[in-house]
Amino acid sequence: MIPTGDLAPAGLPVREYLLVGLVTAVLTFLLTGLVRLFAIRFGAVAYPRQRDVHVVPMPRLGGLAMYLGVCGGMLLAHQLPVLRRAFDYSFDPTAVLIGGGIIVFIGILDDRFELDSLTKLAGQTTCAGILVLYGIQWSVLWVPWGGDENAFGSVLILDQNQGGLLAILLAVTLINAINFIDGLDGLAAGVGMIAAAATAVFALHLLDLSGGDVGTYSPALIAATLAGACLGFLPHNFQPARLFMGDSGSMLIGLMLAAASTTASGRANPPIWGLSDAIALFSPLLIVAAVLFIPVLDLLLAIIRRTRRGVSPFSADKMHLHHRLLEIGHSQRRAVLLIYLWAGLLAFGAVAVTVYDISAVIWVVGIGVLIAVIISAIPRLRSR
Repeated sequence: MIPTGDLAPAGLPVREYLLVGLVTAVLTFLLTGLVRLFAIRFGAVAYPRQRDVHVVPMPRLGGLAMYLGVCGGMLLAHQLPVLRRAFDYSFDPTAVLIGGGIIVFIGILDDRFELDSLTKLAGQTTCAGILVLYGIQWSVLWVPWGGDENAFGSVLILDQNQGGLLAILLAVTLINAINFIDGLDGLAAGVGMIAAAATAVFALHLLDLSGGDVGTYSPALIAATLAGACLGFLPHNFQPARLFMGDSGSMLIGLMLAAASTTASGRANPPIWGLSDAIALFSPLLIVAAVLFIPVLDLLLAIIRRTRRGVSPFSADKMHLHHRLLEIGHSQRRAVLLIYLWAGLLAFGAVAVTVYDISAVIWVVGIGVLIAVIISAIPRLRSR
């Protein structure tokens, strides 16, 4: 049995996590140039299609550089005495490295040979199952009913089958949500970086509240390496891009976000006395849900739209959110920055709710949302 109740020495290892994230970013940045050359020779090139925004052939496989950067960051963390607790007391980093490696390999095959949607779905489910086999699954789930007069809601204790199924569903959903928004230069990498950074901030807050419980080291490590990989890849991918991350990168981001949120939220079992306690318990999941609200909504609308037309839910079209922003008059860069703004407001707003006074956070986020709405509507207002 793996002990999770041991306590680490007092003090947050913020510098260690920042170092790991920075090293991951630098490695990813340096390796991306080599991966670009490999993608061209390997033939993993995205040729323009009718639904695409880019107009020239573009090499992909950027996910391979991101994964190698994550491996380097994890190796450094394993050598640091403080962060090594994430490896000594759980198999979470190992699960991410193995599952991430397989999903990147599947993405490489798709980037080169265009796999069909059912094959990719089977591969995604297999990689999510690997996370479950290594212990990344839900053991508790809060629901807003069933509590007594002194408590808001109740906590359900899940068995291994229920917890594993929930973890797989979450992972597959996030993998496809990130894959769906990867339609503009820098969009998926930026959104993934924002989500991972917000999750890492909350994981550090959770580490502080627990007094250094070793069971809370792994979610911050997973999120920090993912944020670093996205940051290191972004200079190569922001408009005008020199390399696409491809399915190998977008699926890796979704899988690691699912692992970080599950390890932070799915294992704790504190008493639920009020709404704030419930929010605090599931904040990592709320952060990911908040930052991916727009892409997940985009995913659901796409499924409904395509099903009504009588085509496969996985068939491609040119009616996603980023396409609509381009249609109303935004440039590629402005559309991407707008989605960054929305993602940042929602993600860090979810973090702030658990740390600061909720009423003040609502006012600040509300003002930010109003500004974002006005900026988003400017081209249409000008045309009118």
